[in-house]
Amino acid sequence: MTRIGAHVSIAGGVDNAVGNQLDVGGNCGQIFTHSPQVWQDPNIDSEEAARFRDGTTENLAGPWVIHTSYLVNLCTPKADLRAKSIDSMQREVDAADTLGIEYVNVHLGAHTGAGVGQGLDNAVSALDELDIPANVTVLIESDAGSGTKLGGEFEHLARILDRSKQDLDVCLDTAHAFAAGYDLSSEDGVNETIEAFDDVVGLDHLQCIHLNDSKHERGTNKDEHAHIGEGRIGVEGMRAVVNHPELRSLPLVLETPTENGKGFEWNIDRVKELRV
Repeated sequence: MTRIGAHVSIAGGVDNAVGNQLDVGGNCGQIFTHSPQVWQDPNIDSEEAARFRDGTTENLAGPWVIHTSYLVNLCTPKADLRAKSIDSMQREVDAADTLGIEYVNVHLGAHTGAGVGQGLDNAVSALDELDIPANVTVLIESDAGSGTKLGGEFEHLARILDRSKQDLDVCLDTAHAFAAGYDLSSEDGVNETIEAFDDVVGLDHLQCIHLNDSKHERGTNKDEHAHIGEGRIGVEGMRAVVNHPELRSLPLVLETPTENGKGFEWNIDRVKELRV
C-alpha cells in the first residue's frame, strides 16, 4: 500500500483534518496545530483530540505529522527567540502526544551570523531541552539552504542526530534537497542522492518524505514547490523517488501548490500513476 497524503487544514477543529485528508484521497498526512506565522498555543480540547484519534484509526493508514511554526529557529544565537522556539516546540510535541501523532517536523532555522558550527550546536542544545513524550519523534527536515539557514547539507542533519541526546530522525523534502544541490531529476541522480544520504545520515533515520517538485533549478537554494512532475525535478525524477526500493515504504506527504486548476487531489493521483 502506498502511504500518501497532504498537508491539510484543521479549520473548525483539528478533527476536521481527517475528513479533509479523505477528500483529497490521502491516507496519511500533515497539519499545523495553529497558524504557522504566529506564536500560539495549539489549544486542542479533549473532545476534538478524541474525534481526531478515532477518525484516524477508523479511516486512515497514517502516520500524521505536525509541522512546527515557521517562527521556530533552533539555530538562533538570540536568547529570546531561542526561548520562544523551545517553548513552541514543547507545546507541539505535547500536542502530538495528545492527538496520538507520531511525528513533529521542524526546520533547524538560520544561524544569522553565528556561523554554521555554532548554529548547529545551538540547535542541538535547544532540542536537548525538550521533554519529548515516549510515543513522539522529532523529525529534522532537510532545507533548501538559502541565506544562513541550516539543514541543506546532509552533514548538517547528521551532526544534529549524532550530537543530540534525543532520539531524532529526519524528514527529507525533495524540493528542498534539489534546491540545496542534490540531483533528484533522474534515476541515476536519485540513486546517488539516496546513497549519499545513507552514507552521511543513515537511511534508518529517514521516516518521512515531503514529496514536492521544484519550480527552480537544482542548486539555486530557492524554495518554491511545483506540481508533481511539472517542475525542474520532473516526471523521471519523481518516478524514481516514489519507486526507489529504500523509499517505497515511507509515508509521502505533499506540500504542492493549489494553482492552475490543480490541487492535492490531482497531485496524489499523479503519484499513484507514477508508482509501479
